[in-house]
Formats: sequence, structure tokens, C-alpha cells
Amino acid sequence: MAKKVILIAVLLALATAFFVFDLNEWLTLERLKEGQAQFAAWQKESPLIVGLLFTLLYIAVTGLSLPGAAILSLAAGALFGLLWGTVIVSFASSIGATLAFLAARYLLHDWVQARFGERLQAINRGVEREGTFYLFALRLVPVFPFFIINILMGLTRIRTWTFYWVSQLGMLPATVVYVNAGTQLAHIESLGDILSPPLILSFALLGAFPLLAKWALRAIKRFKSAREH
Repeated sequence: MAKKVILIAVLLALATAFFVFDLNEWLTLERLKEGQAQFAAWQKESPLIVGLLFTLLYIAVTGLSLPGAAILSLAAGALFGLLWGTVIVSFASSIGATLAFLAARYLLHDWVQARFGERLQAINRGVEREGTFYLFALRLVPVFPFFIINILMGLTRIRTWTFYWVSQLGMLPATVVYVNAGTQLAHIESLGDILSPPLILSFALLGAFPLLAKWALRAIKRFKSAREH
């Protein structure tokens, strides 16, 4: 219990410091555009150090469920280009998401399962059967809040490794879109310019397809089995 209290205190202190020192104001599109030249100069002078610090910052922001991941994705494209920006964001976002997932699981999983265990039995069974497909579908649709998925999945029984690799794979298309947009930062006026309704719909259809395909195959098997008997 003491360890959980300490962890909660540390997480709250870090999150509070983020807002007290107005660090959130640095993670805006306007500030990113204003500081692009300076950031690029730092990156050119010390590419490895800047790359490492950027990766750690991205992990911290996503791991603490703080706002700013979308802006950092744009910054990755502007600083590192499409290839390396995608690599950095893909791994950093997945690692940060997994840390948030593990924190939620460590702090809340046992309490939630003990308090609502009977009501969650159906959900737990569904996650055991379809967890990979559900998570993949959720990750592919960028309109669902990133941090909420991390926390909610931490309260289920999905395996940590499964959560990590499905998250990395599922978030990859949106990662490429944001990083690529970052390479054209001067032409972006708002985050709404990046994800159009047709693009979001295409992500939703792509995410739903594996799940629908599995349900369809299961229905076909049941139909064949019923005819045979």
C-alpha cells in the first residue's frame, strides 16, 4: 500500500509541475512554429542528444497522460523527417502508453476487479477472446482519447506484451500521418487540418475490418456446424 501511495504522489507531483511551470504552453502549435528554427539548429548540432531527449520527453508526456502528444508528433516530423520521426514517435508513444497502462494496472486493477469483478466477468472474457482485435480497432481510430484507452486496458486482463505490440501496430498509421504533416509544418494552421473526416472514417473501417472478419468467420462456422447436425 505504501508503494502505491508513493507512486501516486510522484505521478501527481510530476503532472502538477507540468502545469505549474506552464510547460503545457510550450506544447502548442504556435510555440512549435516559433521555435522551429532554434530546435532545428540544436538538432543539427547534436542530433543524438536531441533525439534521445526528444524521445524521453515524448515517453514522459504519454506515460503521464499529459496533453501534447499530437504536437510532439508534428515536431518529430519537422526535426527528424518522415522516416526517423516515425520511428521515434512510434516507439516513444508505445512505450509511454505501456507505462500508463502498467501504472493503471498496478494502482487500480485489483481494486476494480474486487469491487466490480462479477460485473466485469463478461468484459474479461471478451478481452481474453477478442482483446487484440478490440485494441487494434481502438488504436486505429485517432478520435478516441489516447490516455483513456491506456488506462481502461490496464484495468482488464490483457497481457502487457500484447498491449504493447498491438498499440504500436495500431497507432502506426496515425503516427505516419502526423509526422508527415510535421514535415510540412509551415502549411498547418490547426490540428484539425491534419485529420479530415474521410481520413478518420478510413481508419475506423480499417480497424473494424479484422474484428468483423473474425465474427463473420465464426458465424459461417456455426452455420456449417448447424447444417451438419
